[in-house]
Amino acid sequence: MSEIQFAIVGCGRIAQRHAEHISKMARLAAVCDIKRQRADELAAKHNCKAYSSIEEMLKQEPAIDVIAVCSPNGLHAEHTLKGLRAGKHVLCEKPMALRAADCRRMIEESEQNAKKLFVVKQNRFNPPIAALKKAVDEGRLGRIVNVQLNCFWNRTDAYYKDSDWKGTLDLDGGTLYTQFSHFIDLLIWMVGDIGNVEVLTRNFLHQSTIDFEDTGVVALEFTNGALGTINYTVNSYKKNMEGSISLFGEKGTVKIGGQYLNALEYQCIEGYEITNVAVSAPANDYGFYQGSMSNHDKVYQNVLNVLTHNDEIATSGLEGLKTVEVIERIYSQANLGSRT
Repeated sequence: MSEIQFAIVGCGRIAQRHAEHISKMARLAAVCDIKRQRADELAAKHNCKAYSSIEEMLKQEPAIDVIAVCSPNGLHAEHTLKGLRAGKHVLCEKPMALRAADCRRMIEESEQNAKKLFVVKQNRFNPPIAALKKAVDEGRLGRIVNVQLNCFWNRTDAYYKDSDWKGTLDLDGGTLYTQFSHFIDLLIWMVGDIGNVEVLTRNFLHQSTIDFEDTGVVALEFTNGALGTINYTVNSYKKNMEGSISLFGEKGTVKIGGQYLNALEYQCIEGYEITNVAVSAPANDYGFYQGSMSNHDKVYQNVLNVLTHNDEIATSGLEGLKTVEVIERIYSQANLGSRT
């Protein structure tokens, strides 16, 4: 077990997952949440200290090495900046922020304070996704000319009403930020930077509970000339239906599907076959809904390897910025409003 000390900001659902992995791999020294009861409960479970604010925690816990930011989306930038300025490394949950300008400030602060900035993109560790990335990097599919991303999940009114920030423009930001930023990261990671976008969005079934869209259709043009589409919704009836990415190259076609990009569903590649794909971890289960794949253990292993063995960061601040830039551009064209 590593001697590196961690602290968590925000003690909601995803913080539980972070705390479990930290406790197994290193030392969880403290947690904080403006709802003190949440902090107390998480601290009692993991035998660490609880605080009501990040300022108090940073003041009282100088030995902390890494801050894990698990607060609402709209607070990621503020909490990351406070951690970096206090001389701590920061692991920031997705999305990195709700504005590209804030992402740039986070990167600059990391560089100025000579501290590492990690962004959680655990779907990169899904076994079929990792296998496809390897095939793409080796040129097995040849030039990628087309990509299709499908994100068909279920989020009921109860999901939003159960939270005091989800569904709000200033703290949630939009469906692409909270549900599907992982997927857009994978598009960029696999195919390259995204140039032009054309967008249609609607709020069909959540008009009384959210400030933004529940459905969208996006046409993409990558800077390398490839074309793509994103079809997404949180209106899949009763349960999540599909999370998939299909790549069409001059030498091969591959689809990674399942509900959470966790299954190799189709492949036809010239002179090559993707084999021996490990079984994917189960999805993050939050009771009445499920999220992306539960690969946070691999995220934390990367953090520890970077800090102790100078390994490469799995997802850097610059990569987190690219995802936010694309989502910001999509929402700007959709006229979903400015974010505070």
